[in-house]
Amino acid sequence: MNGSVRTWPALDIHPVSELVQAALVDYEATAVDERSSDDWRVFFTTADERARAGAALHIQFPDLTITPIDVPDENWAARSQASLRAVHVGNIVVAPPWDVPAGPLLDIDRGALSDSRRTESRTGPTVDPGAGDLVIVIQPSMGFGTGHHATTRLCLAALQRLDLRGKSVLDVGTGSGVLAITASLLGAGHVVAIDDDADAISSARENVELNPLSDVALSVADLRSATIAPADVVLANLTGGLLTAAALTLQGLTARGGRLILSGLMAAEEPGVLTAFEPWRVEHRMEEDEWVSLTMVRS
Repeated sequence: MNGSVRTWPALDIHPVSELVQAALVDYEATAVDERSSDDWRVFFTTADERARAGAALHIQFPDLTITPIDVPDENWAARSQASLRAVHVGNIVVAPPWDVPAGPLLDIDRGALSDSRRTESRTGPTVDPGAGDLVIVIQPSMGFGTGHHATTRLCLAALQRLDLRGKSVLDVGTGSGVLAITASLLGAGHVVAIDDDADAISSARENVELNPLSDVALSVADLRSATIAPADVVLANLTGGLLTAAALTLQGLTARGGRLILSGLMAAEEPGVLTAFEPWRVEHRMEEDEWVSLTMVRS
């Protein structure tokens, strides 16, 4: 720690392959800065978790270059603001505050975008939304969920396949809150978002405020011990290992006749996850870059 500026434990990893990506899901990574397709900076919850991941990766992949680094939080924000742009997924645009498309269709608080964290794009907005598209503003932070990770995009696509009007939704491990905000703006009647990381909930709360027409109840809670009412739709964008370990809990949190959207797993992990969720069946499956999303229903 340097003065009052928080630092984040990270590993610079090169070269990153699909096998390395799959191995990383077994550790408590909070974010990935993809500096190139095979050069990643991976952030962890604690220095101990970073050390555990680094030691295991070194044994499993001896040819990897792995360098531990402590990154000041303000440097992460500045880098994100310099590089991230809006992402279009179906009829949803997820945009950072400095790349928000202009137009009357936006359900956002433009006053909130004028604070000191906004930077103007020199080239103008990079996404041109169509009529009726929903624009959601997300302030980049250490949590996943800006729309730039394949698992977030898969979940956004899966949500758009469902009729959420009047339904209850539970977002487990909400991170930035983007999926919960999306569910609310797609018409869900009651949305609850939980995360065991207080910083993630703080980030999600900021993003809810940036999208004032969304209505999301946020809570710092551990899925394994919290008392949570079942929901019509449960979102779990976690990891293959966590999905397998929490399978019974997630099934119990899904109301009868409801849907369970799983993501964060790699294709190689899919058979194990499906076994853990038996006798549920896959209603819809999507895949992007070896990442998988499954919409599950009771058999």
